Parts: sequence; structure tokens; C-alpha cells
Amino acid sequence: MAKSVVGPLTHGRVLKIAVPIVLSNATVPILGAVDTGVVGQLGLAAPIGAVGIGAIVLSAIYWIFGFLRMGTTGLVAQAKGAGDEGETGALLMRALMIGLAAGIFFVLVQGAVFWGAFQLAPASQEVEGLARQYLAIRIWGAPATIALYAVTGWLIATERTKGVLVLQLWMNSLNIGLDLWFVLSLGWGVEGVAIATLIAEWSGLALGLWLCRAAFWGDRWHDWARIFDRAKIRRMMSVNGDIMVRSIILQASFTAFLFLGARFGDVTLAANQVILQFLEITAFALDGFAFAAEALVGAALGAGRRKELRRAAILTSQWGVGISIPLAAFFFLAGPWLIDVMTTAPDVRLAAKTYVVWMALAPLIGIASWMLDGIFIGATRTRDMRHAMLISGFVYLIALLFLLGPMENHGLWLSLMILNITRALTLGWFYPALEASADAPKPSQD
Repeated sequence: MAKSVVGPLTHGRVLKIAVPIVLSNATVPILGAVDTGVVGQLGLAAPIGAVGIGAIVLSAIYWIFGFLRMGTTGLVAQAKGAGDEGETGALLMRALMIGLAAGIFFVLVQGAVFWGAFQLAPASQEVEGLARQYLAIRIWGAPATIALYAVTGWLIATERTKGVLVLQLWMNSLNIGLDLWFVLSLGWGVEGVAIATLIAEWSGLALGLWLCRAAFWGDRWHDWARIFDRAKIRRMMSVNGDIMVRSIILQASFTAFLFLGARFGDVTLAANQVILQFLEITAFALDGFAFAAEALVGAALGAGRRKELRRAAILTSQWGVGISIPLAAFFFLAGPWLIDVMTTAPDVRLAAKTYVVWMALAPLIGIASWMLDGIFIGATRTRDMRHAMLISGFVYLIALLFLLGPMENHGLWLSLMILNITRALTLGWFYPALEASADAPKPSQD
């Protein structure tokens, strides 16, 4: 067996992985704000709506392939832990091929995709026309954007998260600079925003491949017998398929939350949107530690070191909980002020403040499920994740049926908390088997 490359598990190692991810996440909202702000300078409502709709359509398409990031991280971390450097390169090549092929597919069927999108979310003729111009340009970045999921997953698995930060900073900075030039200086409007993003996506893939250059040393990157090994491909597809099912159920749960909130009126819907922004902030703050769990747990499992796997799970979770507690306290104490900053509408402010308790409880209740997600992704116990999400989704549905009537919007929020509690309990139930699987290094699932 190849010599393992797993190093000492320390708090410093956890932070070295997590902090760049947290900083990288912090840059994400900036780009959306700049895109909106730049087209807003045109003085018309239609371009703003067109960019917004176009971005949502593409985000929905790309979100489907989020499994490529998670699956790549778990599998590569295990190969790294087992000291199989050749397999880490082969895994990246397989994931890149999937990403590029998926992107090319969407380029070829773009007409049908956009038609379907506008059937689901119709807009005015002017907005739809501009959105189609935007999408017709942006769709050519699909191969690069989906392939970047593979690049990001590989960088996290190999604990090169500074590379993820560099990649995010490069893409966002270039995108913002080109936005300002193309739209404000050259007057290209919505098309300028799309071209700026397209250039940033492809340059980002080029930079990402350079950051992953260790995977291409020697002839490992074109060892076709290894890359197309049927057993390895089957395992990769199984892992990714399970993650996809889990993610679809999770996304459906949040979509149901948004739609059901609309039943209680526009003000309540707006209030929920404000509170949900703090859930997003929570995710950005805690994702780094879940990603650290993916990398460290995967490496320990690949090396067949049960004690190190447990230590990786404990260390990363300690940091996750340690951050979630002050975050919850801050939301509880500063919540009313934060709501006033988020919206100037008096009725929305008043409504949102009645739900501050959920803003504070979300990090405390959600942290267990978020960290366990990272642990199970690292161990590629994706079948367990799928089963846990199926159970949790069913419990969520039952909670909605019983709580929405008597508690209305508070019942909606309580149901969302129950979803996360059930996710944590079900994954916790499966955890002993995950840990036991480290006793003999082998694929953690058939």
C-alpha cells in the first residue's frame, strides 16, 4: 500500500483549511451587488430585472452539479489519505470531464432550457428580451463554471484552500473591473455584464487548473486505463448520484419554505426573506469548518486511522460550535438593528422582528447537521446521507402539516428547525458505522 500523507491533526491545521473558505465566501455577495449596481446606473428597471432573472436561471442549472464539488472532495481526500497520488489526479480528470461534458450539453440545448425557464417564471417582453441576450452569452461559460466545481473540490480535499480564496478573489475582481469598463465606459449594458462574467469564468478555470498543477505532474493525468477504470467510475457515479438526491430534497424543502411563507401575505414573505439572509451569513461563516471536516475526515478514512477520523470530526465540530454560539448571541442581541439596516419598510421591519428568535436559533440548531454533512461527505457515506435526507424530508412534511395551521409563520420556522434537528439525529445514528469503516481502508460504500 502507498505511504499515507496524513499529517498531525491540530487546531492550526483546521484553521488553515477553514479560514480561506470563510474569506472566500465573504466575497460572494459583493459580485451580485456590483452587477446590480452597475446596470442600475443605466436608469432603467428592465436591465436590472434581466440580469437578476438570468443569474437565477443559470444558478439553478449550475446548482444541479454541486455534487461534483462535494463528491470530488470526499473521494480525493480519501485517495490522498491512502497515499494514492495517482488516483487523486485521475479523480480530478474524471470530474473535469463530467463538468466540461455537462457544460457543452447545456450549450447545445440552451434554447429548450431558456424556453422552459421563462415558462416557469414569465417576465415582461422587454425584460425577457434582455434576459435572453444575457443568457445567450453567459451559457458559453457553462463548461468552465461546472468544471470549476471539480477544481474547487480537489483544492479543498488536498487542503489547498488558499487556492480557493485566490481563485475567488481573481474571478470576482476581474468580473467587477470588466463590469465597470464594459457597462459604464463602453455602454454595452446587459451584454457587457454577461461578457464580463464569461471572461471571468474561463479565466478562473485556467487559473484553477494551474492551482491544481500537482495533479498533472508526470503522466498521471493521462493514465487512461486508470481514469476510465470501471469500478472507480461506478463508485464516483454512485457517490455523486446519492449527493444529488440528497441536495434535491434539501433544496425542495427550502423552496417549499419560501412558497408556503407567501400564504401569509407579502409582508410576512418579505420578513422571511430578510431573516433568511442571516441564514446565508451563517452558512458562509460555518462552511469553512464543514469543508475542513470533509478534507480531514476523508484523509483519515483513506489512511484507515479510526482515532484520527474521530479527532478530525471532533476538532472541526468544536470550531463550528464555537463560532455558532457567539453568532447566535449576536443575532439575538443585534437582530432588531440588523433588520432596520436590511429594510426601510416599517411593516416589514415590525414583522421581521417577531422572528428574531429564529434568526438566533438557526446557528445553534443547524450546526450539528451542517458539520455532520461535512463529515459524511469526507467519508463518502453518501448513501447514509441520502437515507437521512429522505427521512428528514418526510418528518419536515409532517411538521408542516401539523404546525402551519395553529402557529402560522412561526410554525413554518419551527418546521425548518425540525428539519435540521432530524438531519442531525439521523446522521448521528449512522455515524458509528462511518467511524467503524476506517478500521480497514476500502471504499466506504458499495
